[in-house]
Order: sequence, then C-alpha cells, then structure tokens
Amino acid sequence: MGGSENGATDNQNKPTETSLSPDSIINLDQGDPTLFEPYWKKMGDKCTLVIGGCDLMSYFSDSSNICWFLQPQLGDAIKGLHRVVGNAVTDGRHIVVGTGSTQLSMAALYALSSPSASHPVSLVAAAPYYSGYKDQAEFLRSGLYKWEGDAHTFDKDGPYIEVVTSPNNPDGTIREAVVNLGEGKLVYDLAYYWPQYTPITHPLDHDIMLFTFSKCTGHAGSRIGWALVKDKEVARKMTEYMQISSIGVSKESQLRAAKILGVLSEGCQHFRTADSENFFEYSHRIMRERWESLQNVVKNSKIFSLPKFPQDYCNFTGKYTDSNPAFAWLHSKEDIDWESLLREHKIIGRSGERFGADPKYVRISMFSPPEAFNLFLERLSAIIDNTNGNVVGGEESSIIK
Repeated sequence: MGGSENGATDNQNKPTETSLSPDSIINLDQGDPTLFEPYWKKMGDKCTLVIGGCDLMSYFSDSSNICWFLQPQLGDAIKGLHRVVGNAVTDGRHIVVGTGSTQLSMAALYALSSPSASHPVSLVAAAPYYSGYKDQAEFLRSGLYKWEGDAHTFDKDGPYIEVVTSPNNPDGTIREAVVNLGEGKLVYDLAYYWPQYTPITHPLDHDIMLFTFSKCTGHAGSRIGWALVKDKEVARKMTEYMQISSIGVSKESQLRAAKILGVLSEGCQHFRTADSENFFEYSHRIMRERWESLQNVVKNSKIFSLPKFPQDYCNFTGKYTDSNPAFAWLHSKEDIDWESLLREHKIIGRSGERFGADPKYVRISMFSPPEAFNLFLERLSAIIDNTNGNVVGGEESSIIK
C-alpha cells in the first residue's frame, strides 16, 4: 500500500492495479487510501528501512515511559510532524501508540470507564456518526460501557463518554461536543484533521486526541495509530489495555511509521518552494481534483446533492483552502434507498442508516483507485440522467418510493 520495503519483488513494487470491465462491481464502502501510493513510490529509497534478524527482539522499547512499548523514534516523529503541521498540541502530552486508532478508541473507553460503577457508562456520538463506534462498543458486550446512540438526543443523568469526530466521518463537517453535561468525558477522533482533507485552523488541545497513520499518509497496512493524552492516569490505563489485548504494538511497524513520518516532515520544510511537491500538497491536489469531478456530475441532478463546505484559512498552507473530505455524503431529497439503488448499478456504498441517519443518505469513499473512481462517475452520471428523466412533471421513477 505504501513505499516498498527493502528486498521487495518487482510485483510488490508495482502500484495497486485494477482491471475493471463495464460489469465490474465497484466497492466504495471502505476507506482504503491506496490512491496516495504513487507519491510514495516516487520517494524510492527515502522510505526504505532495513531491519536485521537480531533487531527488535524484546517486548520493551522504553521501560521508563508510561507507554513502555512506544519506540522513541516514533514518539519523536509524531511530535515533529504535529509541530510542522500545527494541528495538535503535543507539549505536556503522553503518547500512547496502538494498532490503528480503532484499538486506541477501545483503550480510551476502558480508561474512562469505572469497573466499580453500578451501571455501564453511556457512550454517544452525534449523528451522523462513524458506523464503527456502535460496532466496536457492542462487539464484546462489555459491562463497562453501553452504546446509547445519537448525542443530540441523549438526556440521561450520570457519567457518559462522547466521541467527537472532526472532520466528521461520514459528512466531513467540523465538530465540537454536543452533550456538554457535568459528568461527561470526551474523546476526539482526529483521523482526518490533516491538510489534504481540511484547512488547519489551529492546533487542537483536548484531553484525548486520536490520530492514525493510515489516513495521515495512506499507509493503512502498517496498522499504527497514536493518542495524545493529557492525564497521566488515563494514559497509564490505556497502556494497560494495550498490554492486556496485544502486549504492545509491532516495533517493525512503528519504525516504518517513524521513517515515513520523518520523510513527510522533512518534505514540509520545503513547502511553498520550487524544490518539490510535498505529500500534503500532492494529496490535497488529488483530493481536490476528485471532489471537483464528483461535484460536476452531481450538479446536474434534480434530486441528489452533496454537502457544501466554506473555505477557511489554513495555517499550514498560509492561504484559504477548501475541504476535501475522505468520503462523499450523498443525499437524495426524494425517498430513495441509496444503498440499494447503487447496488443495482454494481456500486457498493454504505447506507446512511449505518451512521444513525436516513437511508436517503449514502457514504462513498473518495479513496478508490483512479479507474474505479472514473467508472463510478460514469455510472452515477447514468443514474442521474435516469432519475432526472423520471421526475419530470412530478412523476416518480420506480426507484423512488
């Protein structure tokens, strides 16, 4: 998915390829960011890492650190990147590394729950919320916490945890906490608070902030995420969860992430110069082109629409920039089951119902390979032509219920 390791075969060095036909099924359900692969291929040996057979054999990385399995090189790379981008405060924070931000979100729930409580702590997120939160909370049937759904309608007394995703998955909006009651604790999921997706308006400063390597650089296969945690005891309990669930995190993955984050930070030092296009410039351009292509198709529809995002000043780029979310949140003003409609045209999206919203919404990944994305645009254009032709004079198409 990302830059190849030393000793990779010719096939492993090739970018992700597709061989789509007009009848191929296009899966736009998942956020697999392989579209950034060409950039890292251009980096060549800059991201190459050689690990000897006798290296990294111990469980421990730094026994003096709360997160004793965090490789110091990765901790330094994380702090360096946030400092360059300006999207999060790292001073006075403990870094907890995890196998992706999914494991870290579970660790945060464990750390913020009380095993001695008479009732599980309520877990909420404002709809439309990331569909994975409900799945993760209910998977183990834990007695520590209970999924309570939409934060907008939550009104129970007692402790609660609210997950705030900003920019939000699925709709790309900038979010703040909704419930704001006395006994609440907040977890900020900031997977998409990077310059390719949204303007960086200020460094965020929250008690628990989650980030993921996969959405920052596109290296989803390395399975690395990190949490910036203000409270020492919360960081200790999150580390305890990691110790129990996986006895740490792969050192090989950590060192690869440290290497690539270092290359990324170094590229940002030459930002706004003629030396080269850094990763954030490249990925912002790719995302912007995709959004413009999709908007040009959807604007021809009489019933379908996309969210509109105002420009904002980005401190990283030094200019006003657009938001280019990782997912498109398509809406129909008519009573259409979007997911079913797309499946009729061999397109797989994720229904709005999975996000606590209406089936008239569907989430579409903007991360697909170019061939798949272009074929999606062709099919969506045909759907729009069909629906436009069937709402003339108030008559409804057979796909409009």
